Amino acid sequence: MMDLKRSYDVEDRVVSVSIPSIIEADEADLWPLPEIDTKKSKFPCCIVWTPLPVVSWLAPFIGHIGLCREDGVILDFAGSNFINVDDFAFGPPARYLQLDRTKCCLPPNMGGHTCKYGFKHTDFGTARTWDNALSSSTRSFEHKTYNIFTCNCHSFVANCLNRLCYGGSMEWNMVNVAILLMIKGKWINGSSVVRSFLPCAVVTSLGVVLVGWPFLIGLSSFSLLLFAWFIIATYCFKNIIT
Repeated sequence: MMDLKRSYDVEDRVVSVSIPSIIEADEADLWPLPEIDTKKSKFPCCIVWTPLPVVSWLAPFIGHIGLCREDGVILDFAGSNFINVDDFAFGPPARYLQLDRTKCCLPPNMGGHTCKYGFKHTDFGTARTWDNALSSSTRSFEHKTYNIFTCNCHSFVANCLNRLCYGGSMEWNMVNVAILLMIKGKWINGSSVVRSFLPCAVVTSLGVVLVGWPFLIGLSSFSLLLFAWFIIATYCFKNIIT
């Protein structure tokens, strides 16, 4: 009995030591990221945003987004069956948000999940590294048809975050990705703010001068309808949203 008890004590010590060591080993696998270089448009592990021509002039909260690899290269879903690599569509980023890789579930094996989803995460598609998740989503979206209302650049970023189970969640979609960037994103510089909002201000001012207040009412209605569509379609009609 003494030998048996001794063996249990040894096993308990091994378990208590091995679990933290595994976690430390996983964190050690995350090599340091290069610095963000706004001049070269290199944003390691960042979500990046830029205004869309015409659409952002009418609704400045709508824009084009992409997700960056660990080396800072931007990937964005820019058209049907097409993922841009290191050539961000619609101009350089105006806003960015760097994500924390330690908040991702990157299981080394089937039993190595740190998220609550486990096998559900495996079925959706897991990844061993950040770049591996982005590569998997890229291959998937190279066979998808682009639609600004149902399958767009936000869908691609949400798919990547779901593969990473970022923040312990697999519920990322167009809406909460946009809200995350809107709340926590940083402007690159003052000119980025001007580039994002000046066209809308000019269009609104000209519309009010030439048409009057009905233009402002119409513009507000347009923005409200767009916002309502994405909310309702994302949470009430999930089968039509990618």
